[in-house]
Amino acid sequence: MPCWNAEQQALRTHSCSQAWPLQWWLVCFLCCLFVWSHPAGAETTVQLGEFQIDRGEDGIYLNTSLDFELSPGLEDALDHGLPLTFVLQAEVMRERWYWYDKRLVLTERYIRLSYQPLSRRWRVQVSGQALGASGLGMTLGNSYDSLSDAMQVVKKVSRWRIAGLDTLDKNSKQRLDLRFRLDLSQLPQALQFGNQASSDWNISFTHTVRLEDLAK
Repeated sequence: MPCWNAEQQALRTHSCSQAWPLQWWLVCFLCCLFVWSHPAGAETTVQLGEFQIDRGEDGIYLNTSLDFELSPGLEDALDHGLPLTFVLQAEVMRERWYWYDKRLVLTERYIRLSYQPLSRRWRVQVSGQALGASGLGMTLGNSYDSLSDAMQVVKKVSRWRIAGLDTLDKNSKQRLDLRFRLDLSQLPQALQFGNQASSDWNISFTHTVRLEDLAK
């Protein structure tokens, strides 16, 4: 009986090892090689370009651009089939002197950048919710001939509705916290731990703006 249980355990272990498609194991292996072979460079600097926040008829809208470049390690990962997901968060906060600031609204924008080797084209998918491995939840997706063209879409934010007008209150102090980052949690688990310590994969940005002028 113990031998039979050991044989069953071995079969289960073998089945689990086959659960992931072979290509994903290959991608993980290649990306680990990139992490080991590329020494950590300087942290990626993200700068805010033009910035405009407007009060529309049905909400608060943001137009802006983010200026940054991908590191050689990230470009290598993309070339070998690993998609990158960026997250842009707009959080409207009400400041309170007597307690912690209160979050009024949190709006998120997920941007996935990937390379399609068969067509040799770059694809950008944009969604208001987290994108799964299959791309479900996508609200917008387009293909581009070059990485440069695709990155222009990743960096540009046009007419993004971040909150409703009922959020504004002229009698309180309010601010908008804008955050942008590369979402390491979307990477295969085999890569997440090592890349968190690598400055090549550390892309983040925070900007704060007052909202009192928008309230009427």
